[in-house]
Formats: sequence, structure tokens, C-alpha cells
Amino acid sequence: MSDDLKSAAGRKLNFFQTLGAVLWSFTGLRRGADYRNDAAKLNPIYVIIAGVVMAVVFVVVLLLIVRTVVG
Repeated sequence: MSDDLKSAAGRKLNFFQTLGAVLWSFTGLRRGADYRNDAAKLNPIYVIIAGVVMAVVFVVVLLLIVRTVVG
């Protein structure tokens, strides 16, 4: 199992390319060919980190919008 994780962690896309793929995933707008290409090249560790970061950013933006509208 650790060999699979090591080989997956050595994939080609860097963190910022992974962040772009995660942003497209958040919007739900992604071509099938691009999705399959990214799925083969994305580093799963970067995907987890980018997903958590983007979820936190999403919640903070929602809170700021609510505070602005209510306040």
C-alpha cells in the first residue's frame, strides 16, 4: 500500500495546477477529457490540501457575505 501512495505522490502536476483542478471541481464545470487527464496526473496529497484550503476560503467568503448583508 505504501508503494501505491509513493507512486501517486510522485505524479506530475504541481500544487497550483492541482488548485486549478479543484477550483473547476467546486464550480462543476469541467470537460470529461480534462477530468480524465487530471485524474491520471494529480497528486492526491495536493488534492486533499487544495480541497481543504478551498473549503475554508468558501466558508470565509460566505461568512463575509452574510455579515455584509445582515450588518
